[in-house]
Amino acid sequence: MAKTLVLAEKPSVGKELARVLGCRRGAEGYMEGDRYIVTWALGHLVTLADPDVYDKKLEKWDMEDLPMLPQNMKLVVIRETTKQYKIVQSLMKRGDVSELVIATDAGREGELVARWIMIKAGWKKPTKRLWISSQTDKAIREGFANLRPASEYDNLFRSAQARSQADWLVGLNVTRALTCKFNAQLSAGRVQTPTLALIVSREEEIRRFVPKEFYGAAIYLDGFRAKYKDEKGVARSFDREAMEKIIRECDGKDAVLTQVRRMRRQTAPPAAYDLTELQRDANKKYAYSAKETLNLMQSLYERHKALTYPRTDSRYISDDVVSTLPDRLRAVMVSPYKELAQKIMRARPLQTKYIVNNAKVTDHHAIIPTEEQINLFDLTGPERNIYDLVVRRFLAVLMPPFEYEEVELTVTVGRYSFYAKGKYVRDQGWKAAYDRNFGTDDEEEEDETQNLPDLRQGQRMRVRSAKVTTGKTTPPARYTEATLLTAMEHPTGQVADKQLRQILQETSGLGTPATRADIIEKLFSTFYIERHGKELRPTSKGIQLVGLVPEDLRSAELTAKWEDRLARIAKGQERDTAFVDEMRTYATNLVSAVKASDASYTHDNQTRKPCPECGKMLLLVHGKRGDMLVCPDRECGFRKSVKQVTNARCPNCHKKLELWGEGDKQTFACACGYREKLSDFQSRRKADGAGKSEVRRYMAQQEKQEEGNTAMADALAKWLANR
Repeated sequence: MAKTLVLAEKPSVGKELARVLGCRRGAEGYMEGDRYIVTWALGHLVTLADPDVYDKKLEKWDMEDLPMLPQNMKLVVIRETTKQYKIVQSLMKRGDVSELVIATDAGREGELVARWIMIKAGWKKPTKRLWISSQTDKAIREGFANLRPASEYDNLFRSAQARSQADWLVGLNVTRALTCKFNAQLSAGRVQTPTLALIVSREEEIRRFVPKEFYGAAIYLDGFRAKYKDEKGVARSFDREAMEKIIRECDGKDAVLTQVRRMRRQTAPPAAYDLTELQRDANKKYAYSAKETLNLMQSLYERHKALTYPRTDSRYISDDVVSTLPDRLRAVMVSPYKELAQKIMRARPLQTKYIVNNAKVTDHHAIIPTEEQINLFDLTGPERNIYDLVVRRFLAVLMPPFEYEEVELTVTVGRYSFYAKGKYVRDQGWKAAYDRNFGTDDEEEEDETQNLPDLRQGQRMRVRSAKVTTGKTTPPARYTEATLLTAMEHPTGQVADKQLRQILQETSGLGTPATRADIIEKLFSTFYIERHGKELRPTSKGIQLVGLVPEDLRSAELTAKWEDRLARIAKGQERDTAFVDEMRTYATNLVSAVKASDASYTHDNQTRKPCPECGKMLLLVHGKRGDMLVCPDRECGFRKSVKQVTNARCPNCHKKLELWGEGDKQTFACACGYREKLSDFQSRRKADGAGKSEVRRYMAQQEKQEEGNTAMADALAKWLANR
């Protein structure tokens, strides 16, 4: 009997598909049933070949060999996942396999994952496409009942491949050129470098900023305060004497309430989440990095099936999803959402005008709960936090607007006018989905609001007191991951051309919702930026790089131009080969610009410690989790941890402890002065009754952190093995 081979992107997704399709016979790398065989990739199994595959001499980085411009770009199997590739390839060659269903993630990159495997394995038989937005049993069954011809997505694949080839040509050539020219480990790319330029530009603004004191005038009447504004509506002044004169003329005088304006207003609920908005809120509320949020979302999507596809740039749903909303509401009828969800269900028909917009749904709709009810106790704390964000937003967007009455007062004292504003809530509306502890991050109002007494126009009152208020102008805030994600999504400030700005607004900006987290992580791993609390600051290396790269790569204009072309390729309006050929010319020009540069690069973090491998002086860098010594020689690659921030807590002040040193001399240290040897820490944990499962969890957390935490993990592993 002929069988259908199903190719998923990850093992977790593949095994869920296999369960729904009745594939119960397990084997290494796949599951098999009477009708289907389900196998999986591990992300990409196949990628573009490294330069040395084309010519062995390119193993050595040399400016004389640039630019590298292969005409026929080759595919190679990724060495680390060769075993799984061979399993997939052997299944494709089985005589009883008659067709293939592409079940990788439904998007540009997912299409590329599958097509490259098919090309490398030589697949020639019929192919269909599964395109779904959630991993529930219902969605999977409906998807397989409505498979689409894979040919419908050929242009999407061509667009994805053209993007990958262009990034290879530009990124690899410029990175090698910069590294060779300036004798430092430097890298640049179409998305990475403009993102870094945003952070560097902000830092330069802050360094140039000179604070300036400003003044205002305020009067205090019976039960409220009013602020002075001039005839242009400006409350601030840099002239203190002018404000003091106003205060002298108004203090103790009679005031007249010359205007009382009452306005009924309402605020619509915020749109449902896309990935970027969710990453922003998770960073603001829980300090999760963009990468952490994406990983948590993947778990909620794949493992728990609680939420829909995470890698979306849409904040709306289409008409065909509306019929599923009651089931999704029933799924979230668990504490603490039960009462609110039931209230929404009773107020039928459902109010969907704030969530339904067919024109704004691209490959996937907004992130919303699935129809599957889950046990909240099955979620980890961080998973629960992300689930809570999505469920509250889902409930809010199905609720009526927040309604309030705004009162604006104008108080006249002699020839001066003062203003006050108050707000009275009439209907909480969608804000009932959020409690006080949660907050909704409403935009700050320009004028402060206050509780106002019952007042009538024409009423006279006495000015009880008056004073000059002072403040200082502040520099622009440094980026956090939340605000950087916003800037990456809307980088129009980097683009002068109106048409290109429009393209960036219509596309995803710098990167995509799926890739922005990795871009930010790469800026950390290459030591271009550092984290200070929530703030992101550029390192000297990052600042210098932005000055060294060709001007084209510093701006989001390049991405706008590329996304416009790639969108046209995806629609079949342009040939991918023409685009890639232009990128070869562009890469050549960039390399020439680097070669001709007369700039210089300085390692201002160089230590006096020689590298034990090559003898060059090591650099001290501040990684995401601690300090490291790094060899500046790219070919050497030596790294050594100096200190690392661990998840262990200080018994005195409960802050995270730093782990210093190596081997038997490893010591925990805290800013409060607490010190403890690692060996003593282990003994104390044992005496306190720390079980094996607790230690394993601790070690798993440590392993997720960047290189440099291995010493701690190794020590705990030995302790665990000896118990």
